[in-house]
Amino acid sequence: MRAPHFVVEGGRTLHGTIRPTGNKNAALPIVCAALLTDQPVTLENVPRIRDIEHLVELVRQTGAAAEWTAANTLRIHAQQVHGDTLDPELCKRIRASILLAAPLLARAGGCELAPPGGDVIGRRRLDTHFLALEALGATFDFAERLTFRTAGLRGADIFLDEPSVTGTENAVMAAVAAQGTTVLHNAACEPHVQDLCQLLVAMGATIHGIGSNLLTIEGGRPLHGCTHRIGPDHIEVGSFIGLAAVTRSALRIADAGVAHLRSVRLGFDRLGVETRIEGDDLLVPADQAMRIRSDLGGAVPKLEDQPWPAFPADVMSIVIVTATQCEGIILIHEKMFESRMFFVDKLVGMGARIVLCDPHRALVSGPTELRGSTVESPDIRAGMAMLIAALCAKGTSIINNIGQIDRGYERIDERLNALGASITRVE
Repeated sequence: MRAPHFVVEGGRTLHGTIRPTGNKNAALPIVCAALLTDQPVTLENVPRIRDIEHLVELVRQTGAAAEWTAANTLRIHAQQVHGDTLDPELCKRIRASILLAAPLLARAGGCELAPPGGDVIGRRRLDTHFLALEALGATFDFAERLTFRTAGLRGADIFLDEPSVTGTENAVMAAVAAQGTTVLHNAACEPHVQDLCQLLVAMGATIHGIGSNLLTIEGGRPLHGCTHRIGPDHIEVGSFIGLAAVTRSALRIADAGVAHLRSVRLGFDRLGVETRIEGDDLLVPADQAMRIRSDLGGAVPKLEDQPWPAFPADVMSIVIVTATQCEGIILIHEKMFESRMFFVDKLVGMGARIVLCDPHRALVSGPTELRGSTVESPDIRAGMAMLIAALCAKGTSIINNIGQIDRGYERIDERLNALGASITRVE
């Protein structure tokens, strides 16, 4: 029997308003952080995606109660939790399982986890987690399983060896439970890290420097329950900008979280894709010129990702597809993951003019007419990029392995069909 897939009829112009879901990369650590208190925590605007569902099941395995009280509202009550070995298969499905380490160290004195899974986009080291938690008073053993133990967390002055997002999140969660002050240097400061810190403050923690790479946490204070609304997903907003551009569609992205979109908008502007802010919404006009802007002197321009607040790595797959429909040539430089670009051969098969220079750089020349094809979804963001390419292409496309897309985008077929797309989910 054939696995679930999308059948996409390309070439349609879309129109209307779409609202991004809650930030996936904020929701994952925030769900884990709810284990830090024995009081109920209510989370609103939680995306109902596969990665979240897997993490909620892992949370239940710790002994906490977790229930969906509305379509996107999750209530977690961790009166008692334990750090016994959690389902290794579930741990291997999502990278976010490593984020259970800090809350379980704080509440249960330790835990055992299988090595985390996630997207196959290159090596994603865990060293930053281990070094930060060790500095805060934890010990670890890395054999077949990851075993964490502590006799008591204590504040520390820590310089992270890289601004790892999940490493920062684990360190912050451990620090709010540790006795004393923690100063965290070279911290990640992405919107999802800020969202986690805001939740912890609502629970009673004291954190200074939110939004910067220097965090000071006054730890050891009792944490209580709260209600917290997760902010919009700026990566999903970037996906919708690319979708509107390549389908020559006018779209309004409602409640887009415009305060966090400067680098995303700047990147698309380099491709000649205009966006406008109206209140809390972002507008993408139809029928844009979409001419890639050369650097001074007519040099070939480059678009590269870097840690926040620079252009986010998770939008790189989207801009590669967008660049295939823009006039001119541009070098896309993916600095952070050495396997993220390996999906471009599928775009080449659809008619794109792309030269993969090495694992980190691709030269894109456009515009080119894309043709419908049968393709795979190798990871969440490349899967969405292939869906966008299929909606832009002439003819019918089949997208296999759509479970990858479902891991990061809630009901994406239904939401895009409401705009005029033709996407059939074949179970």
